[in-house]
Amino acid sequence: MGLAPRLEIGEARVYVEQEHLKEAFFAIGSGRVSVHSRKNPARATSNEDAAAVLVTGNDSAVLAVADGLGGARAGQHASATAVHSLVGAVTEGIRGEQEIRAAILDGFERANERVLALGVGAATTLSVAEIDGRSVRPYHVGDSFILVTGNRGRIKLQTISHSPVGYGVESGLLDEHAAMHHEERHVISNVIGSSDMRIDVGIPLKLDPRDTLLLASDGLSDNLHTDEIVERVRRGALETVTRRLYQSVHERMAESDGDSPSKPDDVTFLIFRLAK
Repeated sequence: MGLAPRLEIGEARVYVEQEHLKEAFFAIGSGRVSVHSRKNPARATSNEDAAAVLVTGNDSAVLAVADGLGGARAGQHASATAVHSLVGAVTEGIRGEQEIRAAILDGFERANERVLALGVGAATTLSVAEIDGRSVRPYHVGDSFILVTGNRGRIKLQTISHSPVGYGVESGLLDEHAAMHHEERHVISNVIGSSDMRIDVGIPLKLDPRDTLLLASDGLSDNLHTDEIVERVRRGALETVTRRLYQSVHERMAESDGDSPSKPDDVTFLIFRLAK
């Protein structure tokens, strides 16, 4: 296990159109983060996912993942525009001593304006975690998800997918198995790139030392059930859970055991843990 480089205040890492970013680790703010991104192994098209890590203070940071819509043109351009817009807005906020929450919201609005301005019908999801000391606040548009689990597997935070199927699960009309195989699973009702875009802002959650924060595109949640994801990330070193998760999802994409989903797709995720 190597020593993860520390990112300084205002320093960012942005990942777009990654062929195969196996793993990257950084010390940021109050903890450490890992990043993984890989394009759809079954398609020749570019990776339409994007991700960003930005340090906003001595013990604070912003993490983001975006997933360009495969059915829309220029999905990879939309996701890249979204994360660059977010990083730009938050960086300006740091310099101007703006409240980070306001800067993140400005980033969402800026991303929406710029994706709409592309004028080609492009769209993307965008999920953001604001880490402030030992708390996290989620923001999201679309179906890329944010999840916090304790080391015993108790889910403490999980964003609701902005989709008919996501709302069906939340209301109890669909169970997870039915949702996983639903023919309209990929229909999204709220995206960056829409004049009706709305931002879902959660309340801050205090992180315990052994909690795991995960942000991911639907390439992960379409291939592993929530309990499978939690089981793979809830305990173990950050390096171990990162490798365990990407090996599992790529094995599942390559071959189903018959009852489990197997949907080749771009997949990107970030995992954050507090420093001990």
